[in-house]
Amino acid sequence: MVLERAEDEEKWLAEGIAAIQQNAFYMHRALDANNLREALKYSALMLSELRTSNLSPHKYYDLYMRAFGELRGLEMFFKDESRHGVSIVDLYELVQHAGNILPRLYLLCTVGSVYIKSKEAPAKDILKDLVEMCRGVQHPIRGLFLRSYLSQVSRDKLPDIGSEYEGDGDTVMDAVEFVLQNFTEMNKLWVRLQHQGPGRIREKREKERSELRDLVGKNLHVLSQIEGVDLEMYKETVLPGVLEQVVNCKDDLAQYYLMECLIQVFPDEYHLQTLEALLGSCSQLQPTVDVKMLLSQLMERLSNYAASSPDVLPEFLQVEAFAKLSSAIWKVVDAHAEMPVVGAISLYVSLLTFTLRVHPDRLDYVDQVLGACVNKLSGKPKLEDRRARKQIVALLSAPIEKYNDVVRALTLPNYPRVMEYLDSSTNKQMAMVIIQSIMKNNTCIKEADKVEVLFELIEGLVKDVDGIAVDELDEEDFNEEQNYVARLIHMPYNDDSEEMLKIMCAVQKHIMGGGPKRLPFTVPPLVFSALRLVRRLQSQDGEVVGEELPATPRKLFRLLSQIIEALSSVPSPELALRLYLQCAEAAGDCDLEPVAYEFFTQAFVLYEEEVADSKAQVTAIHLIIGSLQRMTVFGVENRDTLTHKATGYAAKLLKKPDQCRAVYACSHLFWVDDQKGIKDGERVLLCLKRALRIANAAQQMASVTRGSAGPVTLFVEILNKYLYLFEKGNPQITSSAIQSLVELIQNEMQSDSTTQDPASDTFFASTVRYIQYQKEKGGVMGEKYEPKKV
Repeated sequence: MVLERAEDEEKWLAEGIAAIQQNAFYMHRALDANNLREALKYSALMLSELRTSNLSPHKYYDLYMRAFGELRGLEMFFKDESRHGVSIVDLYELVQHAGNILPRLYLLCTVGSVYIKSKEAPAKDILKDLVEMCRGVQHPIRGLFLRSYLSQVSRDKLPDIGSEYEGDGDTVMDAVEFVLQNFTEMNKLWVRLQHQGPGRIREKREKERSELRDLVGKNLHVLSQIEGVDLEMYKETVLPGVLEQVVNCKDDLAQYYLMECLIQVFPDEYHLQTLEALLGSCSQLQPTVDVKMLLSQLMERLSNYAASSPDVLPEFLQVEAFAKLSSAIWKVVDAHAEMPVVGAISLYVSLLTFTLRVHPDRLDYVDQVLGACVNKLSGKPKLEDRRARKQIVALLSAPIEKYNDVVRALTLPNYPRVMEYLDSSTNKQMAMVIIQSIMKNNTCIKEADKVEVLFELIEGLVKDVDGIAVDELDEEDFNEEQNYVARLIHMPYNDDSEEMLKIMCAVQKHIMGGGPKRLPFTVPPLVFSALRLVRRLQSQDGEVVGEELPATPRKLFRLLSQIIEALSSVPSPELALRLYLQCAEAAGDCDLEPVAYEFFTQAFVLYEEEVADSKAQVTAIHLIIGSLQRMTVFGVENRDTLTHKATGYAAKLLKKPDQCRAVYACSHLFWVDDQKGIKDGERVLLCLKRALRIANAAQQMASVTRGSAGPVTLFVEILNKYLYLFEKGNPQITSSAIQSLVELIQNEMQSDSTTQDPASDTFFASTVRYIQYQKEKGGVMGEKYEPKKV
């Protein structure tokens, strides 16, 4: 049925266009012959095709444009009085004798345009006559196009300021009254179209009306282009006339479209100065009109106007724009209880954007908007509507983007209350926005209470919420989020040690509930932040270890012990062990031997009970050895206990090569350069000899299992350790011992059972060249190396 209707329309349109073309041909032939009566006859026949009721607005427009083009040629003929020999006044009378009203009025508008241009009569009289005569066509579609034609031919002939048609009684007010009257009549025709035909074709009529709306809206555009319409005239005449028609038409489609046009075509300054009237009319619109969208568009216009220049901001203060807009929005939200949440929130987003541009220093206004949003959401569960969540994110992001300072947002009491209505996923999204803003602007948060609020806002990133297990999350996204949280923990800072300690306690309270997968990300930055404070306290003058002070290294180390203990129970023993060693070194620097000893003890307990993987054990023992080597705070007894433990762990590693390397590394524990009292040559030699035995055992084991001895890499490594300690003056490391080791390596390399390894050969050759270089260099070191034969 629809297809048949479309085919019929195409047929009717083609027939109408053909008739217009045919009559236009005869009309132009008559014009060429200067035969006025024939030209008028065929022009009337041509225009009679516009009387059709068979075409939809879209197709009727095509037909109208064909006739419109021909009328332009007819108008040129009317202008040349010498061709048709009739005065314009007589011609104006003559065309009114056309047989049918629709062609008659098209011809009358065409001649009227020429009549105005001739200036033989006041423009206002002709315009008034034309706009009144057009009432003779009351068919909605035909009447709309007729009045659109009138608007088109008269728009450049209105008595405007600076126009050639102004004066002699013609004023701007006449132009305004003409356009307003034409607009009013067109809107009535447009609304009437809604009530034609049976109710079952309502959707079709609405579609047709949408296609025709621009014809009505062009009148408002014409009004906005009249130069003489200043603010005063807009206030007194234009706006009341338009709003009266909008409100009285009682049609939701017309009301929304015309209000939208009004907002878009007139200057922002006019809207600002007439804000009360504009907002007042919004409350009088039909309940089905999307008032929230109109208000949003209005606030967007005003926001952009405020952002265009700081000079206009006093105007906003003068008219109390925020108070009027906020009051209007509260009324709209209250009056439309059925309004979807997303609609109300979008209004608050627009109002907040306006507030941040016009009153950026008024945080109380910003909080009022957030509070209104909280009231709207009060009593509702977490938002499930994706669009509503998106609007909430926009609402919460606006203050951050404006101020580039999260701290200012943290001072808003209603800010965290709005976030409570976000689901877990969107809460994380908003938390990432907050953290990224802090990173981007290098924001320093200096108060513990602000840190408390911040971590409440990003709660979705630091602990499990809404019953969603970490295992259900995407691993890559999870790691990225936790890395951001880790970076955030470094940001809070205060020069006051007591406040800084409060900050760290606040952070600790929030991150400790993060669970086994989050703690490895969040504990280390908190530990290093605390150690940074320890170093700062250490560098201050005066006694810093007394318990009476609010923040001391001892208190911080107790805090650190609790934090790392939580990490070790996750379990994440390797990471906890590293952190214990870092704390031990810091305690040593603060001359707190018992504290440092306790941290080493905790590290050893973790090593014995939790670190089971052989590779992890190798890494851990070398970390222990390196940390212990740097410690100077221990007395003889404590140091002996710890070094004995470390060497014992080294000798018990699973693989012989790992044992060997750990044992010769232990030699550094007994010979620490530039430190008095830690130079035990005998124990150094014992470590190296033990390492040699282990290396030899590794060779033999390789020979048994693989049929050939392994490379001599371990022997060369031990040789280099011998050379290092020899140069440091260890009396137990003699030239003969080094010479024997060199010969041993050479013999092993020449042995048929030894596996050839280019890397080992290169390593040994480099070591030999170094010995030769030291001999040739001379001096004290050269003399020490002289006995060696390589």
